[in-house]
Amino acid sequence: MSIPAPSGNACVVGSGPNGLTAAIVLAKAGLRTTVYEAEPTIGGGACSAELTLPGFVHDVCSAVHPLAVSSPVFASFPLAEHGLAWIHPPLPLAHPLDDGSAAILEMPLEATCARLGADGPAYRRAIAPLVTRWQELVPMIQQPLLQWPAHPWLLARFGALALWPASATARLLFRTPAARALFAGLAAHAVLPLEAMGCAAFGWVLAAAAHAVGWPIPRGGSQSISNALASYFESLGGRIFTNTRIRSLDELGDAATILFDLTPRQFLAVAGDRLPERFRRRMESYRYGPGVFKIDWALSAPIPWKASECARAGTIHLGGSLEEIAAYERAAAGHTAAKRPFVLVTQPSLFDSSRAPEGRHTAWAYCHVPHASTADMTEPIESQVERFAPGFRARILARHTFSPAELERHNANLVGGDITGGAQDLRQFVLRPTRLFYRTPLDGVYLCSSSTPPGGAVHGMCGFHAAQMALRARERGC
Repeated sequence: MSIPAPSGNACVVGSGPNGLTAAIVLAKAGLRTTVYEAEPTIGGGACSAELTLPGFVHDVCSAVHPLAVSSPVFASFPLAEHGLAWIHPPLPLAHPLDDGSAAILEMPLEATCARLGADGPAYRRAIAPLVTRWQELVPMIQQPLLQWPAHPWLLARFGALALWPASATARLLFRTPAARALFAGLAAHAVLPLEAMGCAAFGWVLAAAAHAVGWPIPRGGSQSISNALASYFESLGGRIFTNTRIRSLDELGDAATILFDLTPRQFLAVAGDRLPERFRRRMESYRYGPGVFKIDWALSAPIPWKASECARAGTIHLGGSLEEIAAYERAAAGHTAAKRPFVLVTQPSLFDSSRAPEGRHTAWAYCHVPHASTADMTEPIESQVERFAPGFRARILARHTFSPAELERHNANLVGGDITGGAQDLRQFVLRPTRLFYRTPLDGVYLCSSSTPPGGAVHGMCGFHAAQMALRARERGC
């Protein structure tokens, strides 16, 4: 099959949120831009499909989007005019405990502090400055860390909290098991052992986002984000070709600016023969992190949580105590998944009726597993849900599972099931994927995937920074 020729002087390979954002930035700058997508559907990690039964809409990868609604570049696009609408569940997060209670993250900071009881004052002291100045903090944490910050003291305050291991932070700052468990679940989004330096950053970012902007879901599913980005891009004159896999730079003709929304492994497959040996070796040494095992359920009724607050939360963290979550995340970073996983659950149909037929519901869940694990985690995940919601299994109409290998077959960027674009430990988070960040040794060729700063999640900022760098280079004539 022949590749459609680029329509102008710029092209983007990959139509995930970063690729589409990069394409929009280039198009707004006046470059005639083409996007190529290997799969039949645009979106990368932000897509939705009827995975179980007709009429049940499931998010294939990402589902809840605090960093999308916080994104400075998304805020600059008229995405609402192109169909994107956000839904805010009454509670961003619930973390049920074995005694039938739940630790709750509410959007109002004071309400959360009140629920935390004895730990409320310590939580308030730590996070209030981040919440109050969230709009100033976000641009700094969503740019390459080696850039000079606009508000250095604010970033330094965040850094003083962020650089610690999450397990140590929880034990030193909080006294109650509920507060420790709540923070452990937040920090586990780092997909790192909770003893890893820097993983507390993920907990503080997600907690601050919950209070500042919430943890919303897009009406109709995550595909709505990608569709809105694509619609806006096309309104600027851009073109998108799906079912078009780029296998060589030669296929892109004489396009002067090329951005790749690909991780290092896929980029090497396309451009490897043109890259200098030293750079190629660095890219080959890029490390991918643990994978995920994911389940989508079609349900006859909502999940019957023991803790009633869970029915009001868009996201549920299932892992019990800090100690239990830490043990599981250590195992996921190794070679064998433990039998009691830390499970992340979303239940979008409680708040968005477009996700399921009337009276029916959908739910989405995953746990971290070792990279490229072949373990079937269906039973352990469902046992964790049943632990906190007795009778859950009786409500399952159908299920669909994604192992790490199946996720990678669906989206080649999810190497070994890694949904974050590469391991996010301190060294690789700062120099991601190399010290060149978005640049490559090839003139006019850049990387813009989640393997570049600021890393994983749906926010488009990797694409924004890469496109800005490409435009500056064009202005300089280099």
